[in-house]
Amino acid sequence: MAAPGPGPLPEGLAVRVRVPASSANLGPGFDSVGLGLGVYDEYHVTVTGESLVIDVTGEGAEEVPRDGRHLVYRCLALGLTRLGVPVPAGLRLTCRNAVPHGRGMGSSATAAVAGFAAASALVSLAVDGTGEVDLDFCNDLAGEVEGHPDNSSAAVFGGLTVSWSDHPPAVTPVRTVRLDLHPDVVPVVLVPDAQLATATARAVLPGEVPLKDAALGAGRAALLVEAATRRPELLLPATRDWLHQEYRRRAYPTSMALLDTLRERGLAATISGAGPTVLVLAEREHVPSVLDLSLPPGWRALTPGVAEHGATATVLPSV
Repeated sequence: MAAPGPGPLPEGLAVRVRVPASSANLGPGFDSVGLGLGVYDEYHVTVTGESLVIDVTGEGAEEVPRDGRHLVYRCLALGLTRLGVPVPAGLRLTCRNAVPHGRGMGSSATAAVAGFAAASALVSLAVDGTGEVDLDFCNDLAGEVEGHPDNSSAAVFGGLTVSWSDHPPAVTPVRTVRLDLHPDVVPVVLVPDAQLATATARAVLPGEVPLKDAALGAGRAALLVEAATRRPELLLPATRDWLHQEYRRRAYPTSMALLDTLRERGLAATISGAGPTVLVLAEREHVPSVLDLSLPPGWRALTPGVAEHGATATVLPSV
């Protein structure tokens, strides 16, 4: 994407950015497979001649900073810098959060993608008046910031995504294939009140796994693509994992007990991202049996649907 040069973005430029939640891993697709979910955070970004002002409502509103530490702002600033554009001293960022924080639904990826999408849209608005989002640009930078592209790619593109890079994302571009989830598969998300930091969940993972476990996981990850897109009757075996869920059992015992119960009933349940949310990829006829399940206290069931589109931007009237 071309940058408008060294000059500042004109005051009054404004865009609205919308980015979906996501579920990552889907069992064996560790750090590579993601699914965009129909829960959206929305952000209004306006270039002003004043100072940085951040307003937040909705999920996590009492937990996030209102200054330059805010993740959306940090990624917006990084995105502008990578595009060769000075970061305006005056910005108003209004956040309307719907994605639960610290639950394994990709809230940090959603925020990162939103920042890069806003940077991309503002620059294209200044250059050619379109306000379009360069999704590949967002995918690369979000993968770099996240360190793995599963959640972020699903937030960028929506749908079912498989992502990879030849080296860590900070070194090489992220590549993503977007797939369509089989129409008979309905994601049901079981969300607890309790939070779990991704860093905590990753800290219990081993540095190495047995070769036989890696081989088993590779086979199921390959099967996952076939099952999720063409043969949903294979989703139960296709979502079996050996790389991360069992190692994290002590970090979210209630989630794993719920997962065990669901899988014993023949339902393709996985831990969503780093947890503690549980994702069920249910064939449509089995959705009522998931929703009728007696959940632990403090849990709720959502059927958000699949996000058919990822990050989008709309040009707002200049102010």
